Amino acid sequence: MAKPDPRPDISAYHDMPYAIFHYPPSEELAFRREMNLLATRLRNQAAKRVSVLSLAELLDKAVGSVMSWPELISDERTIGLPEVQDTLHQILSEEAPLPDLVASEMPQDPDPERDVVFLWRTGSLFPFYRTFALLEQLKGKVVAPTILCYPGSLDGPAGLRFMGQLEAEHNYRPKIF
Repeated sequence: MAKPDPRPDISAYHDMPYAIFHYPPSEELAFRREMNLLATRLRNQAAKRVSVLSLAELLDKAVGSVMSWPELISDERTIGLPEVQDTLHQILSEEAPLPDLVASEMPQDPDPERDVVFLWRTGSLFPFYRTFALLEQLKGKVVAPTILCYPGSLDGPAGLRFMGQLEAEHNYRPKIF
């Protein structure tokens, strides 16, 4: 990411300048510490403009645009967890689409040689929203080199199991590190 233009190293697709960094979900807290240190190094040593976008914060923003969290918690008690998970998926897919929220938070006037974006706190989407859908829908909307920080396990050369739990998705086109 410190290279003048890291896009050729992270992606084989010109309209998908992003990659996936997977790590064990059990290492979330250690990963967050290291992520903060990496962002600082890129800013200070490589003169990069680093954006760290929290998918947990974007989830909160999406839900808040449709309903309140107390409402959602009440719904879980009355209609059950599977239905609430369906509601969350619908919010992020249709009512306040997560790809649109992510795109709106990307750097203004992005410079692929200066900007670097990290999408983290991905585990907050478990198990109701798959990152595969997010990355596919970001195609053509992202200019700056972007890394999706993915808590999960590798399954074959291009498969990932979200949080090490869900059935592996094998259609990821971005590079997986």
